[in-house]
Amino acid sequence: MSSRHHIDDFMRGRIIGKIEEGRKITDVAREFDIAHSVISRLWKSFKTTGMCSRRHGGGRVRSTTPAEDRYIVLSANRNRRTTAQQVANQFLAASGKQISRKTVARRLRGG
Repeated sequence: MSSRHHIDDFMRGRIIGKIEEGRKITDVAREFDIAHSVISRLWKSFKTTGMCSRRHGGGRVRSTTPAEDRYIVLSANRNRRTTAQQVANQFLAASGKQISRKTVARRLRGG
């Protein structure tokens, strides 16, 4: 397989089915034109978890909600001479949630 892309759930199911029929991993890999190491990892994952679907959402959890982001921008724009640390302290007083000055700076830049 020349390009890197994820195997969709239907194809994963077909691959698992072929291996469960008793076919060798190398034969299945050759049939689907996928590296045998990929098939081997898929089979190992299926044996341990019992599922062949991918896990989604491995990203980092955001510390603030979109509404809180809007509040941070609004309070910073209301008094433009406040520092990011002061905005973070105001946010802590208002919401009870601690955020860093870097988070405030990121939200003001639109991140």
